[in-house]
Amino acid sequence: MHSKANYYTHSEHNVGIPIEADGSIRVWFAERELLFAAEPREGYYVVSAEAEGPLARAKVITFLETYNSVEILSSEPLAAFEAFARQMKWVEAAGGVVESDRGEVVMISRNGRWDLPKGHREQGESFEECAAREAEEETGVKVAEVGRLLATTLHAYNIYGEWELKLTAWYVMRALSRQLTPQREEGIVRAEWVAPDCIEEQIKNSFPTIKKVFSAFSV
Repeated sequence: MHSKANYYTHSEHNVGIPIEADGSIRVWFAERELLFAAEPREGYYVVSAEAEGPLARAKVITFLETYNSVEILSSEPLAAFEAFARQMKWVEAAGGVVESDRGEVVMISRNGRWDLPKGHREQGESFEECAAREAEEETGVKVAEVGRLLATTLHAYNIYGEWELKLTAWYVMRALSRQLTPQREEGIVRAEWVAPDCIEEQIKNSFPTIKKVFSAFSV
């Protein structure tokens, strides 16, 4: 499961940056939020990209160490995001919600949180192929079909001293089998089927990106 070595360029992906209806772009640092937007938002610590000039990654991360929600205010949110993204290693991944014929979904427990199977996209692999492969590797389930794209998310993290920015495409998948085997070498301690009426309780301690995926799944 090797990540791409490239840094961000706008043509590297075919799924697309998750741009909201108002043109804003959201990046998650665990549970802290970095928003690139054209209008100031209530509840955010606002930093003007035009007033500050080019925003160094280290400076933005310092803001996030103090504030849970930081907004980079710019007349061109996408351009501001791209300038920030180029300072980090760009990684593409896919995963999603694997559903049984009973309406149950597969969830995994990793690092003390309930999560969904996902992983890095390999060279030459489509996002759909990646989603199915990662679901099978991480949970042992057999995927019969990859369905619609639910959401795309962005999150950033520091691994071995290097900052990575990951674009993840999340799909609905249909399960062919019910047997589950957690991939323990990836830190997954449990994999289990979750009934539809238990999902809301199960994801209370999940990351915001996972909650976004389930919000799209329930529509």
